[in-house]
Amino acid sequence: MPERLNRRNFIAQSTLAGTAAGWAVSAAGKSRAAQSPANKVVLGVMGLSRGRSLAVGFAKLPGVEVKYLCDVDSSRARACADTLVQHDVKRPETTTDFRHILDDKNVDALVCAAPNHWHGPATILACAAGKHVYVEKPCCHNPREGELMVAAARKHRRAVQMGSQRRSGPGTREAIQKLHEGVIGRIYLVRTSYRADRESMGRGQLAEVPSHLDYELWQGPAPRLPYLDNMVHYNWHWRWHWGNGELGNNGVHSLDLARWGLDVDFPVRVASSGGRYHHRGDDQETPDTQTVCFEFEGDRQITWEGRSCNKHGSGFATFYGDGGTLELGKHGEHQIYDLQEKKIEEAPGKSRGDTEHFTNFLNAIRGDQPLNLNAEIADGHQSTLLCHLGNIAHRTGRALNCSPQNGHPLGDPEAMALWSREYEPAWEPVV
Repeated sequence: MPERLNRRNFIAQSTLAGTAAGWAVSAAGKSRAAQSPANKVVLGVMGLSRGRSLAVGFAKLPGVEVKYLCDVDSSRARACADTLVQHDVKRPETTTDFRHILDDKNVDALVCAAPNHWHGPATILACAAGKHVYVEKPCCHNPREGELMVAAARKHRRAVQMGSQRRSGPGTREAIQKLHEGVIGRIYLVRTSYRADRESMGRGQLAEVPSHLDYELWQGPAPRLPYLDNMVHYNWHWRWHWGNGELGNNGVHSLDLARWGLDVDFPVRVASSGGRYHHRGDDQETPDTQTVCFEFEGDRQITWEGRSCNKHGSGFATFYGDGGTLELGKHGEHQIYDLQEKKIEEAPGKSRGDTEHFTNFLNAIRGDQPLNLNAEIADGHQSTLLCHLGNIAHRTGRALNCSPQNGHPLGDPEAMALWSREYEPAWEPVV
């Protein structure tokens, strides 16, 4: 069995007793939650779109207190607090500034579900403040932030989990284990896709910032741009200044599983084709139709097809090997076929993995095992990097040759110029 699978199986089966692989953290360096007799974990949640469901999901678990709800839109923070009360949860404190969470010594972890341009800087600041971090996908706005997030987690010995919850889904984990055990032989190709029926974002107009929105803090680390009435709270996804398009928004889920199943790290070549084909003349900069190919050492490839404006089709991730095919669905359901197209196995879906993913994060904190995570930030960075490289290939208009050691584009200054970004003064992340 491959060494990588042995490690992953060991991590999945490790107890909280302290025998798992990873850091051996001294008692003096233990988190507050690990030293607490009740092992209660206190959280603050930042960003209350996806963060609302994260707050509810974490709050329902035993031994968890959601102490803070943070959103730069004060109306969203109040509404989320009302939701938690309806779930018989003690009403959390609300704030528009996540730094209040970091300043509270009783808080163990930050749950970051703010817009993409906040993921890296907020995570790095949280690690420096001694907090563990559950950060939504994609883990960062640009590749350099991903590298810094890994460095921050290591420097401060914090558990940093990316919210790619299918990594913890029972059915998905079973399917990946079968792949690693050779159920379809040597895997050489994985095809992934995402489809939606999004409407045009239209043309934004300069407008006054709503009184309930702290737009200055919403922009945070991003250089300042005037407020447009069609960007907040969602359409920022389609502007490079803040977002990463559909590839970063949803493509990261299936690409993460493809990379895991194929057992690869960094690609050696990336090519992208597509553009804004369905809707035209609006403010969207990112493609609504895109196909990206990632080549890896050992004659292996992953492809991703994104169609933001046409939902027709099926499939999530399909693995092709020299002994057959495995089709993997969004909730872990999977079918296995031999080379003659005969179905030899079928497994139903079990769950997407949200609760299991939250629990894995909490257990890593309680057990003082920061590496004992199903989507530890090093894996999160590598999977997110596929999205960044696909977008860099799209923006430069050419295929990228990349280092198999770290994914950096080789001999391409224009591509490397997109490896990082400019920051608003005083907000540039530092480890």
